Amino acid sequence: MHPRVNLRGQVWRAVIIAMKFEIDHSQDSFTIEAASEINEPGPGNNLSEAETLEAETLTDAVSPLTEAASSLAVELLWQPEPQIVLDEPPARTGNFRAHKNFHSAFLAHDRDVLVYLPPGYDAGAGQHYPVLYLHDGQNLFDPATAFIPGQDWHFHQTAEALIAAEAIEPLIIVGIYNTGTHRIDEYTPVKDTLSKIGGQADRYGRMLVEELKPLIDAEYRTLPNTANTGLGGSSLGGLVTLYLGLKYPHVFGKLAVISPAIWWGRRIILRYVHALRTKPELRIWLDMGTHEGGNTLRDAALLRDALIARGFKLEDDLKYLEVAGAHHSEQDWAQRVAPILSYLFPR
Repeated sequence: MHPRVNLRGQVWRAVIIAMKFEIDHSQDSFTIEAASEINEPGPGNNLSEAETLEAETLTDAVSPLTEAASSLAVELLWQPEPQIVLDEPPARTGNFRAHKNFHSAFLAHDRDVLVYLPPGYDAGAGQHYPVLYLHDGQNLFDPATAFIPGQDWHFHQTAEALIAAEAIEPLIIVGIYNTGTHRIDEYTPVKDTLSKIGGQADRYGRMLVEELKPLIDAEYRTLPNTANTGLGGSSLGGLVTLYLGLKYPHVFGKLAVISPAIWWGRRIILRYVHALRTKPELRIWLDMGTHEGGNTLRDAALLRDALIARGFKLEDDLKYLEVAGAHHSEQDWAQRVAPILSYLFPR
């Protein structure tokens, strides 16, 4: 059953489609790449004339922005929950444990944490498992809680297929829900000079390292050492993954840096990498889609080269992938789950 979408949900979807932009760096502006898709035929995508006009008005409002501001606008657009109602919300399958309203002494807002347990966990009392912590947890497992309902990453289904094929080792996956409009604050290492938001990644990191990981290690049969602990995320989640991975290499030994928002803070993550005095013992997956817009591919290549300059070796402890035709979207990230898990947690 296709989702039934009301006016506000349609408008936000149209804006998101229209904001697949390509930045013209030399003129500090960007052009709209996909505005013509707003009225593209398809399930749940039939905007009225009034809705289309509202979407175009919102798009026009952000079109004069600079590169950093336009990228920030896209991140901001993803914060409000679209008013979407599913006719028949699909049920989440798999072995999960929910930790509702997880509270942190370091952050102002509580969040849900969803823990996926691999096949055989309940029966195998003596076995311990590696753990992968992932940001934006509502998008990982459940099509009903995904930002766009029906477009989750199918993370646990992919993991179970790989486990059954003995392609990866069984693992525990911890989905850490974001906190909506506070997501940008928590996922960024410095405050954005333009918008004056962000800069709480250090507090978010303390929540992960000092509060959440100890809870997970206490309540579940984990392999708690660095070599068996991973961290991952996309976009700003990819940025905070690398930032915290560099800050806590004694905690997180495996990183999934997916379509990272390298542009944040005038590409400050590049400066952090260049400033490394010694190479941390990390295994890093780094990727970017070829259709994510602007200077994203150039930035990803710069990050790759910076890591190599600090001693990382391609196809050894650094996997770099430019994904042909991939956009900055949940659907495209879902397609990369299998190779990411195969690289970080091989059998």
